[in-house]
Amino acid sequence: MTAGAAAPPVDARPAGREPRPKARRSGSSGSVTWMVLPALAVFLAFAIVPLFGVLGLSFTQWDGIGAIHAAGLDSWKAALQDPGLPHALMVTFLIMILSWAVQTPASILIGVFLAGRQKYRAALAVAYFVPVLLSSAAIAVTYKALLDPNFGLGAGLHIDFLSQDWLGQNTLAVGVVIFIVSWQFIPFHSLIYQGAVRQIPKTMYEASAIEGAGRIRQFFSITLPQLKYTIVTSSTLMVVGSLTFFDLIYVLTAGGPGDATRVLALDMYQTGFQANLMGPASAIAVILVLVGLALALLLRKLGGGNSTDSQLEGA
Repeated sequence: MTAGAAAPPVDARPAGREPRPKARRSGSSGSVTWMVLPALAVFLAFAIVPLFGVLGLSFTQWDGIGAIHAAGLDSWKAALQDPGLPHALMVTFLIMILSWAVQTPASILIGVFLAGRQKYRAALAVAYFVPVLLSSAAIAVTYKALLDPNFGLGAGLHIDFLSQDWLGQNTLAVGVVIFIVSWQFIPFHSLIYQGAVRQIPKTMYEASAIEGAGRIRQFFSITLPQLKYTIVTSSTLMVVGSLTFFDLIYVLTAGGPGDATRVLALDMYQTGFQANLMGPASAIAVILVLVGLALALLLRKLGGGNSTDSQLEGA
C-alpha cells in the first residue's frame, strides 16, 4: 500500500450491531382513508340520507299510499299546534329523567361490585347481562301477563299488593314502564362501569388505604371522580336512548291508560301509521332528532371538556 492511498472508511458502529434500515414512508394516511370509506358509506346511506328524506317529507302532505303533495309549513303547523305534542314531550322527559335517576346509581354500584375479584363474578356478570339479550316486545308481553290483576302473578300467589291494576292507573303505569326499562338496561350500563373501574390504577387505592381511607371513602374520593367521563357517556346513551322507547311501551300499554305513557316516539307512530298523516309524523321525527342532539350536546357541555378524554387524565 502506497502512502498516497486513501484509507478505508472506519465503521464507528459497535461490533455485532446491524445498521437500522431507513424508515419507509408508507401510505398509512391513504390506507386509513380507504378503511373509513365503507363505514362512511353505510352512515350516509342509513343515517344522513333518511334524515334528509324525513326532513323533506315534513314539508309535504301524504297519506302513505297516494301521491305526495307539497304543503309548505302546513305539516309543521299541524304538528306544533297538536295539543298532544306538549303532553308527549312531558311524558318523554318524565320517563327519561326518572329512568336515568334509577339506572345510573344502580349501574355504578353493580359495575363496581362486578369489577372485584370474586370467584363467582363471571357467573354474576352473565346473569346480570341476560335482560339485555331479550327482545323488548317479549319483555313487555311477559310483564303484561305477570301484572294482570286477574290472571297474573298476584292472583296466582294471592298477594293483594301484586294484584293491583298496574297498567290501568296513570301513576302505576308510568312506574311500571320505568321499572321495566331500568331492569332491561341496567346490565348494559353496569358492563360499561365495570370496564371503567378496572382501568383505575390500584396504586391509588393502596395509597389511600395507607392514609386510612375505608372502602366508602375510596368510592367517593377515587372511584366516582375517575368515572366522570364514563358517567357522561353512559348518561348520554340513557337519555338519547329513552327518546326511542316505542316497542316496549306500544306492546305494554299502547300509550295508556289514556295518554299517560304516550311518549314522543309513540305519538309519531300513531300520527303517521294510524292517522295516516305522514307529514306531521315526519315533523315529529325531526323534533325527536333535534331534542336528542340538543341533550347530547348539553351533557357533553355539563361533563366539561372532551368526554372522550382518558378518565385517568388527572391521576
